Amino acid sequence: MFTSAQKSRGFTLIELLVVIAIIGLLSSVVLASLNGARKKGRDARRLADLKQLQVAMELYYSDQPVPAYPPDLSSIGSSYIANVPKDPGTGDDYTYTHRSEGGEFYCLGAMLETTPQPVSSCNIGSTGLGGPAPDGNYVVGP
Repeated sequence: MFTSAQKSRGFTLIELLVVIAIIGLLSSVVLASLNGARKKGRDARRLADLKQLQVAMELYYSDQPVPAYPPDLSSIGSSYIANVPKDPGTGDDYTYTHRSEGGEFYCLGAMLETTPQPVSSCNIGSTGLGGPAPDGNYVVGP
């Protein structure tokens, strides 16, 4: 005969299933919160990249004999910034538009994944582009 000490060794199937269900539930909650943190991290990278590009644009502007912003982002290449940054989510270039007459104004745009910031004055009359702003829900100018 079996004694009561020998019967109580190990876990029952129900206990194991409950533990597995709890672990699955906790891991899904952790993964969902990590996804939000990743979006915020990519947005922080986008904002930092746009700030870097703004600094490189100003350096380019000040070095020109007739002050003007570059016609495209590749023009600021190795002289003003080590590498022209790309969007961390898609790998695409940030959107860039400049005023073609005189080249004294530009706008950079990015698509943020979290709450978008208010759009700047990139498309307001004579102080802006005077045309459509670049794509994105976050747009900055000089």
